[in-house]
Amino acid sequence: MTEPARVFNLSIDEEAGLTEAVAAVRAGSCIVLPTDTVYGIGANAFDTAAVQGLLDAKERGRDMPPPVLIAEPSMLRAIADEVPEGAAALAKALWPGALTLVLKAQAKSGMDLGETQGTIAVRVPDHEGARTLLRRTGPLAVSSANVSGQPAGLTCEETLAQLGDRVAVYLDGGPVGGGVASTIVDFAATDEGKVLRLGAIPLETLREHAPSVVGLDEPKDEPEETSDADAETVAVEQGEGTESTAENQSEEEKVAAPAPDVAETSEADTPVAEATDTEATEAEAADATTDRIDGA
Repeated sequence: MTEPARVFNLSIDEEAGLTEAVAAVRAGSCIVLPTDTVYGIGANAFDTAAVQGLLDAKERGRDMPPPVLIAEPSMLRAIADEVPEGAAALAKALWPGALTLVLKAQAKSGMDLGETQGTIAVRVPDHEGARTLLRRTGPLAVSSANVSGQPAGLTCEETLAQLGDRVAVYLDGGPVGGGVASTIVDFAATDEGKVLRLGAIPLETLREHAPSVVGLDEPKDEPEETSDADAETVAVEQGEGTESTAENQSEEEKVAAPAPDVAETSEADTPVAEATDTEATEAEAADATTDRIDGA
């Protein structure tokens, strides 16, 4: 028989609430906690069964694994395999805050969050109550506290109405955030970073600290290809091989027909049927990552 959920008002008895929440996490149960964006449902990130309980409570599958919340930026390297320079700069400048970084996961971390494709989404929330809890529990798998497809809870009462006894402990910190989601930047696919979702932090702010970050609808910079015929033409113009100029021009007439102009398009604007294999793969990976991250 499922025990009834326990609700603790953090403004009245914070210590009792935190103590019960820590005990619930260690027992493999789910908790609800306030963050700086929305309320989140959390579980021990190192407990596979607990993470599955979180997914079951939200009525979602392992194809949509939850992000991980940590208390301090210094904990990042313990769970991420690689932290590119741009990611480190953003973490230093904007954490704690509404920024989620997608990185290559540390294989030896022991986390099984679902079908992550070897990545992990990480954030340090700008909420002292949440960070106090995280300092006691360690990293938590945290997703928005709602049944999948329903609005994320901005009050403890809203989350309780949706999740009920699927959660052991509710920490009531009053109304939160305003519902503005975190900005997500993917550093797993590229060291420069690519925005997967624009949320509370705008692109301009990201570029103040990581200038190479690619915007949501911006194409990646590709090196311009030079054909053999173009190279020969440049060589002739620079006075190289002047004795065979006529011969070079004759060859160019045969093989150097003008190439049609190709307009640069974003991955979002490119029809899947017309995308190259690489573009299609990158677009699908970005869409999958964005779809699975609705974390608090």
